[in-house]
Amino acid sequence: MFTARTADAETAYEDRGEGPALLLVHGHPFDHTMWQPQTDRFSRTHRVIAPDLRGYGRTPLGAKPEAATPDRTLLGDFAEDLVALLDELDIDECVLAGLSMGGQIAMELYRSHPGRVRGLVLADTFPAAETEGGRTARNAMADRLLAGGAEAMREYADEVLDRMVAPYNTHAAPHVHRMMRSTDPAGAAAALRGRAERPDYRELLTTVAVPALVVVGRDDSYTPVTDAEDMHALLPDSTLAVIERAAHLPNLERPEEFNDVLERYLHSLVRPN
Repeated sequence: MFTARTADAETAYEDRGEGPALLLVHGHPFDHTMWQPQTDRFSRTHRVIAPDLRGYGRTPLGAKPEAATPDRTLLGDFAEDLVALLDELDIDECVLAGLSMGGQIAMELYRSHPGRVRGLVLADTFPAAETEGGRTARNAMADRLLAGGAEAMREYADEVLDRMVAPYNTHAAPHVHRMMRSTDPAGAAAALRGRAERPDYRELLTTVAVPALVVVGRDDSYTPVTDAEDMHALLPDSTLAVIERAAHLPNLERPEEFNDVLERYLHSLVRPN
């Protein structure tokens, strides 16, 4: 792991391989190791950057460790941290891939910095603004995690594991459960409050000027196939891939199938000499 110290942030990240940049943005409540199967495979052909987002993994919730802890982290905060990381690494453009919350961060980064994005991968995510009921639920969960601390994170991990990873994909469950239960409750709560305020990205998707890949697990109950189909229909130039026998984390549940889909997409972006 490396640490990038910029004017406003201190970000822990993995940086492997050489070639075109591939930036992998994890979901909630995970960390950069969510992308281990992709980092292992694509670092042979790409420079793979896999950061821990603000408040997750080894990246502190405050912009700097000594800074005050914010009560919410907006998607724009995450996006600007990633742009600062790209600047620190002298990366002008990248293929940007995000899963779940990471996909929403990817949409926000494209909205604010479209010139930094060579290709856009949206996995198991959705572009609509939060509903009133969803805002209430996210804020209530944030309160619960803050009040209960590490024990509340463990309870939350127990409750949602079978939706994150399909019960028939037991090989992926221990890693996913470990990431969830070890997440900083304050970081998770701040992200939940920020996501409750997210904008609607559906109109933005109709303007995306780079090729996109939309991926979803067939059995994902958080972001079902219909959500992926809707995004695919909005994007001007996109490919839709449904990963069979996977739920919300197909990159870990069915890594070979996910990697094959991503590899074909990345190959399609290669510019002719």
